Amino acid sequence: MKIAVVTGASSGFGKIFVSDLEKCCRTIDEIWILARRRERLLQLAESTSLPTRIFKADLAKEDWDGEFLAALRERSPEIRVLINCAGYGKIGKCTELTKEDQLGMIDVNCRALTKMTLNCLAYMGYGSRIIQVSSAAAFAPQPGFAVYAATKSYVLSFSRALREELRLKGIFVTAVCPGPSETGFFKRAGRGIGPVKEKMTIRPERIVRQALKDAWKRKDVSVCGCLMKSFRAAGKAMPHSIVVRLMARL
Repeated sequence: MKIAVVTGASSGFGKIFVSDLEKCCRTIDEIWILARRRERLLQLAESTSLPTRIFKADLAKEDWDGEFLAALRERSPEIRVLINCAGYGKIGKCTELTKEDQLGMIDVNCRALTKMTLNCLAYMGYGSRIIQVSSAAAFAPQPGFAVYAATKSYVLSFSRALREELRLKGIFVTAVCPGPSETGFFKRAGRGIGPVKEKMTIRPERIVRQALKDAWKRKDVSVCGCLMKSFRAAGKAMPHSIVVRLMARL
């Protein structure tokens, strides 16, 4: 049995990925979806044409993957696509945000993503794809968004190194680095999107389509839109001491 696995599937990019996988991955027999809101997973499963298995999982907790691991051992599927979408950010200075929120970002964005990737690797083979949703925030440190940007830098670095480690096995890893988008992210982040970032927004459907296209082309990084590509180039070319000051003003 060939499956796709999507974390953070109850909303945002994850929900769109599940919808688009039906159209572009014709060899998949089932989609396994994970998120903390079971009712939304049930609604999503009812709307998909492929058989869908749901797993209620709060990735901020230590033992979130018990049911998922048991299902892997029981069914022993071939995982053709793993898409790690689960994650969140909180806007504010480190002295303003709670310690729980900041450590929670590390637990979900870094620890859980790594754990899910390691859980799935043994069930992946030649031609399998791993799509890790990072962020354009990974390209440079961001005052007022310090922990979130750091977690996404981890995702980008981990993905690119893992890609090289898996190259001879024919498993391809793509880090997706979207800029601002209308996914509900900023609502959970604690502040509105703001006038500057609002002008930079790209529809989430476009970002997902680009990510899937880039993953199938075996690209290491997927960046959607000229503005975010320019930001990535600036993050490489300019000293981070200058970028940090610019980001603080923005």
